[in-house]
Amino acid sequence: MDWQLLREEFPITRNFNFLNHALVSPLSKRAGDAARKYLEHSENNAYLKGGFFRKVDQVRGQIADLINAKPDEIALTKNTSEGISFVANGLSWQNGDNIVTSNVEFEANVYAWQALRARGVEVRTVLEEDGRIPLEQIIEAINSRTRVVTISSVQFASGFRTDLATLGQYCQSKGVFLCVDAIQSLGAFPIDVAAMKIDFLAADGHKWLCAAEGSGIFYVRKEILGHLQPTTVGWLSMKNPFVFGKRQLEFADTARRYEAGSLNIAGIFALSGALDLISEIGLENITSRIISLTNRLTTGLRDKGYRVVSSRQPSEASGIVAFTSDLHDHSEIQRHLETEHHIIIAVRSGRLRASPHYYNSEAEIDQLLNALPKH
Repeated sequence: MDWQLLREEFPITRNFNFLNHALVSPLSKRAGDAARKYLEHSENNAYLKGGFFRKVDQVRGQIADLINAKPDEIALTKNTSEGISFVANGLSWQNGDNIVTSNVEFEANVYAWQALRARGVEVRTVLEEDGRIPLEQIIEAINSRTRVVTISSVQFASGFRTDLATLGQYCQSKGVFLCVDAIQSLGAFPIDVAAMKIDFLAADGHKWLCAAEGSGIFYVRKEILGHLQPTTVGWLSMKNPFVFGKRQLEFADTARRYEAGSLNIAGIFALSGALDLISEIGLENITSRIISLTNRLTTGLRDKGYRVVSSRQPSEASGIVAFTSDLHDHSEIQRHLETEHHIIIAVRSGRLRASPHYYNSEAEIDQLLNALPKH
């Protein structure tokens, strides 16, 4: 791949060394152009001859291809939180049921489950150990009253990548639903919902997909649609939404039943452009590139005396590299990098966090390493 040429897809490279894709990514030019096409059409034509719902169906197909799902298993949402809330609020719960999760999930995968405590549902948490969430402890926490295991594909603060295939296989063998917050891996690492036995998946386009905020993705395995009652109901969630005046409450027999009303079409256009770019590059090439850049970064950090928290085992490494300094204030390092060098990283859970994407260069990794204070 000509990675230098692909940098032209990201105008942000003209002004910043942006290494914070685990927060909110810059739009790719492809995504921005797609959104502008929609906006320009709407300025001049309103809704006339827009073909906007054809674009929506096209995006369902693109997402399905990305995660090895079927288009009718995909709903388009506002964000990750909405998709997770569909699961938490749409399943039928009994007093004494439990869900299993970790103690380091991002808040989008926390509050919807905590709210179930008022209905007698226990939230069982497995503790992070040295930047890892031991799979055997998740499995050990599952018992006969466990209904759902909910976990991030990649942890936002450590970069730990979960072995979803092994976890999914075990959950299926126990009749437990697997719900995945995939926002920190979708667009960077492969997810195969069929092979990994994932029942529900939620994500948003604004991180590794390099699309716009408010362009969420929700997957539900078609065979379990009947287990998940829609909790937000509107005209678009009906079987025949364009038959006006009939007013027959009959949910669509696809994941569209979770789309209550008008969608974020501008965001969906941007998401389509972002997915086009990923498809052209190839997800396997993106993954390989990210691993190459983060390996370069972790080697340099260790050589400079920083402690790398993120697991770098091949099956657990991700695009997130969390690291710490025993000598320097992390927030001051972050501020110095941004104001003095235009290098953008984050501080999360008491750790410095860098998250480069495929269009970043080796020179940008080296610039970060050179700008970090010595130990």
